[in-house]
Amino acid sequence: MRNLSLVFLAWLVVFFTACSSQPPQTPAQPIAAEPYQNDTVLREAEAFFGAGARGVADVLNKAFSDNGPPDAYIKGEEASAAIGVGLRYGHGDVFLSDGTTSKVYWSGPSLGLDFGGNASKVFVLIYDLPSLDALYERYGGVEGSLYYVGGVGVNYNQRGNVTLAPVRFGVGWRQGLNVGYIHLTPEQTWVPF
Repeated sequence: MRNLSLVFLAWLVVFFTACSSQPPQTPAQPIAAEPYQNDTVLREAEAFFGAGARGVADVLNKAFSDNGPPDAYIKGEEASAAIGVGLRYGHGDVFLSDGTTSKVYWSGPSLGLDFGGNASKVFVLIYDLPSLDALYERYGGVEGSLYYVGGVGVNYNQRGNVTLAPVRFGVGWRQGLNVGYIHLTPEQTWVPF
């Protein structure tokens, strides 16, 4: 039991070090446009998820009421699995409100009372993003989820002032509570840390 406690303590140190709330480096190109309108984002998400994703509008409206209109969003897909320790890998396209688009990849570990696996379409709302370069960081979060076949879910990840709100719709079953982070990069990597 003591070894398990030490492993968990070491994990928390790594987690909080990786997800420190230090602001990102000075951005290369600031986003000059206004944030997206909620109606525009809602139409994009509904077209992306398709007619089978009931509840997507409710989940997005909750995110809008919590955070307002996003500066950017990501349309992508991911797979994850966990037995206490979990891994998540995904990829997609990021759309900035100034019209810029780019490929983005993400991965990340998790630790907790979590079991199962799922494959999802992911629509990530991005708030307070100063530039595209500032997106490529680690974002910490706590996720409590219960995925069913056809389930929709959202959680928040944050680093400094930038907040990510991934909305997931997929197949599989994953149940539990975990702490972890997602690391966004401009190039694909299989190393989840």
